[in-house]
Amino acid sequence: MEKKELQLQPRLALLASLVPQGASVADVGTDHGYLPVYLLQHRRVCRAIASDINREPLEHARRTALAYGVTEGIAFRLCAGLDAIAPQEADTVIIAGMGGETMIEILKNAPWTREKLLLLQPMTKAELLRSWLVGNGYVITQERLVRDKDTLYAVLTATGGESEAITPAQAYCGVKLAHDPLWGEYIDERMAKLARAAEGLQASGLADKEQRVAHLRATIEELQKRKGEWEDGNG
Repeated sequence: MEKKELQLQPRLALLASLVPQGASVADVGTDHGYLPVYLLQHRRVCRAIASDINREPLEHARRTALAYGVTEGIAFRLCAGLDAIAPQEADTVIIAGMGGETMIEILKNAPWTREKLLLLQPMTKAELLRSWLVGNGYVITQERLVRDKDTLYAVLTATGGESEAITPAQAYCGVKLAHDPLWGEYIDERMAKLARAAEGLQASGLADKEQRVAHLRATIEELQKRKGEWEDGNG
């Protein structure tokens, strides 16, 4: 019987491509377990831990591993974040498919991740994640963009180290994306999001709304400048 080969959607395929050969990985919030199963099936990693806070997706991950013949080399952990994973069990930690604020809480509770390679793919609040990383002992070493089902996702790699502070505009548009062909579109999306936030604030009754709106508009102006420089550099 021919063994089935798992195919990944573009977002997960990009994450898989960034995993070092021979790594031991922990996939936090594994959901269906597609990523660790793919990595094992393609002998990209020596072992994998698939963790999830909910029992049902973890059971689905077990079924995925069974269906694709990689039950050896994979462990399943029912836990919040990295709570049931020991530092020595993984040299690469993947946290993908959740909001940036949730990712920050997971990393706060596992300071040992500064000793590891992190692969991070926030669904929302990427700007908060970037700012938190550089302010809390991590260095963003690489960023990539990928389009998946009409949505543009940013994937970050990070490790422990000292970083210079970043501006609000860098938090929104990335610190390592200037050479990505999708960066112009990503900046447009960030500016549109900030413009909507400014409009909402302007219509609110908040006492400090003018100050907050001015901050958002200044960030939009910096993003426009960065996009213009990017377009000039790319002809």
